[in-house]
Amino acid sequence: MKIPDTQQHTASIELLLLAAIWGASFMFMRVGAPEFGPIVFTTLRTGIAAIFLIMCLVLFKETKALKGRWRDIFVVGALNTAIPFALFSFATLTLTAGTASVLNATAPMFGAIVAYLWLKDKLSLSAIFGLFIGFIGVYLLVSDNLHFGMELTEESVNKNALLPTLAAMLAALCYGISANYTKKYLSTIKPLALAAGSQIAATAMLLPLSLFFIPETLPSTNAIWSVILIGVICTGVAYILFFRLIAQLGPAKAISVTYLIPAFGILWGALFLGETISLMMVIGGSVILFGVALTTGVLQRK
Repeated sequence: MKIPDTQQHTASIELLLLAAIWGASFMFMRVGAPEFGPIVFTTLRTGIAAIFLIMCLVLFKETKALKGRWRDIFVVGALNTAIPFALFSFATLTLTAGTASVLNATAPMFGAIVAYLWLKDKLSLSAIFGLFIGFIGVYLLVSDNLHFGMELTEESVNKNALLPTLAAMLAALCYGISANYTKKYLSTIKPLALAAGSQIAATAMLLPLSLFFIPETLPSTNAIWSVILIGVICTGVAYILFFRLIAQLGPAKAISVTYLIPAFGILWGALFLGETISLMMVIGGSVILFGVALTTGVLQRK
């Protein structure tokens, strides 16, 4: 079915807005996660988002949309929210906002692998080549901060990007699994209900764990504002936009927001956190996006 031009134009604007919002989430994680800790920060993020989205559900009278679907919603809440949010919060303790946002762009690659293994979707030769290229890009992106030697100083351990990079990649894998699970089992649920349900489920899973990681000192005002903004705007509003785009454009086109997020992640990190945009970041990021484009068939289609 062809999408009307007006609807297509609106969807394009929403796609750009979503990329800007999600790009900012990595900046907020860099500010808030070190003070709250990854688990507490993620719990507060999903809790604030859940409260915001529940109010939206009540306002738009969609509370009944979740009835009888909680098992699947809890799966998506874990794979699309609780686990990846916590992993990225941990990763940003070491990685810059720009680097983390670029690693997030590998989600469609993992989505393609999961679709091939689980849903039996075809994986073309160019897609396989794209996967190979994409993972080379990941290595280039973080190669300056990888330390494989046995003799490490305390400073090099703290700056070693290996574990944070693996955490970010595992988060991207969770996104890939979740996208396919949503497509298979939850495609009929309204976007607002799915967004609210996933945040409620994630909060329910994270809350008991967060009690063991309560920070000893009160976080700063900047950290508090970062968790409020990431909860309301980068999670609550963003997920409504994302699931709305999936409903309007389909998952394949909606996931194209991934190509835009790194640009905003790097931009916000440089403007507000003073992060350096290195040559290797540009090269590695470009190679990753090229690999993602080949994997998802964007270049092939064009």
